[in-house]
Order: sequence, then structure tokens, then C-alpha cells
Amino acid sequence: MVAKINAVHFDISERLESFIHKKVDKLFRRFDFIAETEVTLKVVKPESACNKEAQIKLHVPATPEVFASKTCDTFEEAIDLCIEALERQLEKIKEKK
Repeated sequence: MVAKINAVHFDISERLESFIHKKVDKLFRRFDFIAETEVTLKVVKPESACNKEAQIKLHVPATPEVFASKTCDTFEEAIDLCIEALERQLEKIKEKK
């Protein structure tokens, strides 16, 4: 299991990093066919309220790219929404196998 976290133009806190690892580990335990995860965090338009964007890309062998992107008030909320969207996509992949 490989989880890469990229923070664009800011330094990520340890608390946020551990939160992301915890959420991604849950996905790995539930769907053991995931090979790798890429998480990208960035701040969009700092003057607006809803400006934290999270993108998660999963590499699953023999399937098209599994991807989710959400923009929210906090990175934690954006990650949670991305994970929910990815779980729905992974359930469909699991049903097909």
C-alpha cells in the first residue's frame, strides 16, 4: 500500500496528514485491490470561504482511473466527501469482478 500526499503551495500539518492516512487506510482495508493512492491538497482563491480542494486518485489494476475531487470549507470535510465518492466507485468495480 502506497499513499502519496501532495500539498500545493503550503505545508501540511501532522494532524491533517495522520487524518488522511487514517481515511486512506480504511479504503485499503475494505478494498484490498487498490495498488496506490495519490492525494493532492490545494487552497483555491484564499479570499472565499469554500476554498480547500482535495483530489484523490486511486490506482487499481485492470480498471480505468478512480478519481474524486471536492472543494469545501476544510480539508477534512473535502477528504471525507472524496472518500464517500470513491467508495461508491469502488463498490461498482467490486461488483463487476
